[in-house]
Amino acid sequence: MPGNAAILVQPVVDRVKLKKARWQPLQNCLRGTRLLDMYTAFFGLRKLPFNLTPDPAFLFLSPNHRDALAGLTYAVLGRKGFVVLTGDAGTGKTTLLGSVLNHLPAEKVLSSILLNPTLTPAEFIELLMLDFGMTDIPASKAQRLWALQGFLTQAYRDDRIAILVIDEAHKLSAEVLEEIRLLGNYEYGADKFLQIVLLGQCELDDLLDRRDLRQFKQRIALRLYIDPLTADEIAAYIQCRWAKAGGEGEPPFTPEAIEGIVRWSGGIPRLINSICDSALLMAYGDICKSVRGDHVRDAAMNLALIPDLTDLRVTAPPAATSYAPDKASGPTLGPVEVPHWQNNQPGSFGVDANIPTLARYGRGRRNSSILKRLAGKFGFSQ
Repeated sequence: MPGNAAILVQPVVDRVKLKKARWQPLQNCLRGTRLLDMYTAFFGLRKLPFNLTPDPAFLFLSPNHRDALAGLTYAVLGRKGFVVLTGDAGTGKTTLLGSVLNHLPAEKVLSSILLNPTLTPAEFIELLMLDFGMTDIPASKAQRLWALQGFLTQAYRDDRIAILVIDEAHKLSAEVLEEIRLLGNYEYGADKFLQIVLLGQCELDDLLDRRDLRQFKQRIALRLYIDPLTADEIAAYIQCRWAKAGGEGEPPFTPEAIEGIVRWSGGIPRLINSICDSALLMAYGDICKSVRGDHVRDAAMNLALIPDLTDLRVTAPPAATSYAPDKASGPTLGPVEVPHWQNNQPGSFGVDANIPTLARYGRGRRNSSILKRLAGKFGFSQ
């Protein structure tokens, strides 16, 4: 019997040893370096240059971002009440605000940052109070508002700035927006007790243009906008992040690689980071010190930013029917020709109509020229 047991157990032991042998290279890799930092040593970097997590230390200031940074700083320090910052997804709104908060003296600022706005009005007030550090939350709404008023009044007396930041504000309901508007009534003289910053995608502009929200719109002291980067700004953005990650000299991206990043990122910083990070990893896998155009293209395809041409299917047009419309029923509509969009601004890039990119929506907007002057006063370099 013992002999039979040994016969049964031995194959199991052999399989366990085989599995351990297969995992040994990975275990050795993890002992020597973190998995996420595989290519940093290969390219001579101190940290990952294209991380997706918003990091104010990697802030890149295009002229547009610089104006928005000046506007946010001015609105908060000037106790202006409401300020709105809109931009396409991934354009750097959260990073920009983080930079503002980091530059303000910690002892002078009380901040509440709400990342999930899909709340009821009661839940919104409760989360706001909790995020300000108020742990004793009354049961009734009247008591909550009374406690919040006392908190904000004391902060004002202590010469501290209370800031409420609402991210993803384009998802706010009209009911919660009305609660936010009423929070703007806390004031003394010309000063607002609570500085409210709304960050949202371009749909936020449409939301605030609704007639039933005109009272809210009238209270906004400053509206700021940030746009996708131009081709020249994308190259400067990559250089900036490469240098801040410890890279020496020029980034290892060939001109063809930069062209691909411009084309398939649409100028969105978050997508630039995704493409560059994946392309660098591919170059590392090829033991190649330069990132080529094919690395960038493969990265973009892996991220589903361009179609896999081998998977395209051509469908035949529907067969014509013998049905003839009644002319008396009204005119028929012919095909609509959609003009090809082109960006003729200096330093901008064209968009290939055959390549799907992020949709461009929203009206053309421009930050106030006063912000360029304020940026210099605040010491934000060009």
